[in-house]
Amino acid sequence: MEVALVLAFITIVFVALTIKTVPQQHAWIVERLGRYERTLTPGLKFVIPFIERVAYKHSLKEIPLDVPSQVCITRDNTQLQVDGILFFQITDPMRASYGSSNYILAITQLAQTTLRSIIGKMELDKTFEERATINQAIVSALDEAALNWGVKVLRYEIKDLTPPAAILHSMQAQITAEREKRALIAASEGRRQEQINIATGQREAFIARSEGEKQAEINKAQGEAAAIEAVATATAEAIRKIAAAIEQPGGTQAVQLKVAEKAVEAYAQLARQNNTMIVPGNMSEVSTLIGTAMALMRHGGSTPTTKPTTP
Repeated sequence: MEVALVLAFITIVFVALTIKTVPQQHAWIVERLGRYERTLTPGLKFVIPFIERVAYKHSLKEIPLDVPSQVCITRDNTQLQVDGILFFQITDPMRASYGSSNYILAITQLAQTTLRSIIGKMELDKTFEERATINQAIVSALDEAALNWGVKVLRYEIKDLTPPAAILHSMQAQITAEREKRALIAASEGRRQEQINIATGQREAFIARSEGEKQAEINKAQGEAAAIEAVATATAEAIRKIAAAIEQPGGTQAVQLKVAEKAVEAYAQLARQNNTMIVPGNMSEVSTLIGTAMALMRHGGSTPTTKPTTP
């Protein structure tokens, strides 16, 4: 009975040492008598007890690694407190087991030294502007060296860049001055644009007034021309009617009477203005004046040659 129990116990131990279950996204390194034998992939696997053993177990997932904070000196001799985070993945479990005694420590130290080297070539302002360049340079340097360790460096990200307090104060003062400068420039641009708008408005108003005055003068001239034309037309029409009336029977006698009346009125006006009664020395002058007017009308305005009468 005791022997059976011992055999059962030995069998259980032998089976436990023989059967191995490898989880997904893991790789186990098997050594036979201290020498690398094979890599176990996920699933149910078997090893030879007491001859083979699982020496290393690796996760094939992407692993984040926090890189400790360190002090870096820039090209312009400014100290920066820099920390970051590194993402890597094991691609060759055998190299990860035997390529380095501690590949995590090796990656961390290499990331720190590479970061110090890159920042030492840059000025302070550039370190804030070129984060992506710094990250890419660190990944390239680490990835090349980590090939012998069976590790693939995926990316590196700087978490924080902290300059000394005095530098932070100077940077804040510079930012404040730059903002005040932009505000002053914006205000001056606003005043400049305001003056331009006012000048443009005054110029357009002056042009509009001058155009209005010009149009008013044109309208006035056109109105005066139209009035003169209308008066001339009416005068011509009146003359035509008078001429037509003269051609009618008795028209000549009517004209003679009208001219005589005008002559008498003229003598009367002249007498009133000079306070002197003027009477023609020869009353035949009136009839002569009437005859001259009639002659002008008959000859179309040409003055006939007559000799003045002597009183």
